[in-house]
Amino acid sequence: MTVVEIDCRGLACPQPVLKAKKALDEISAGKVTVIVDNTTSRENVTMFAQNAGHRVEAIGKDGNYILTITKGETSVAPQAGVTAPGDVPAAAPGNTVETVRPAGREGNRPLVYLFSSNLFGQGAPDLGTTLLKSLFTTLVEMEPPPDTLIFLNSGVFLACAGSPVLEQLRVLAGRNTEMLVCGTCLNYYKLQEKLQAGRVSNMLEINERLTGAGRLVPIA
Repeated sequence: MTVVEIDCRGLACPQPVLKAKKALDEISAGKVTVIVDNTTSRENVTMFAQNAGHRVEAIGKDGNYILTITKGETSVAPQAGVTAPGDVPAAAPGNTVETVRPAGREGNRPLVYLFSSNLFGQGAPDLGTTLLKSLFTTLVEMEPPPDTLIFLNSGVFLACAGSPVLEQLRVLAGRNTEMLVCGTCLNYYKLQEKLQAGRVSNMLEINERLTGAGRLVPIA
């Protein structure tokens, strides 16, 4: 059996995901072991591998994470001490709401909203917040709801503690709207521990959603 090991410690998003993808593409069967040194990279690589149909086993050791990806095996066995994406209870106050679903719906091209700011439009900040809350109230009432919400740059504040739209995000999560939150942006603003809605994502996955969108609505 082919076994490949790649050390991705110290690499910024999306390099660990890209290196894992390259290693998997180069083998027909076997295992790829990826070593990372932060939870964002761990979750990004795990989510990528699971979405690609591979088995992932994760072990935390000395501040690092060792991810063993078995190509073509889809069952997932979370390891002790490591929380796999999707293991967080949904819609409970104080918990991260995490919904994972493929982009798009059967028979319909996906509707994607891109939030690159925590305000709606340019001008007075308080007006921008009011307009944004109004928009999310409208999104909650949409039939069907948006397929995907993407949060980039200061838009990641909308998915974190203190956001004025957390209640609406929880409702949308309950309606299976996918929410992707840029991990690099969370790190930049030091919001990793404050994420309350959606899941940490990377530029590879975000780009896939943007390029695959039937309808893309940018909000800034």
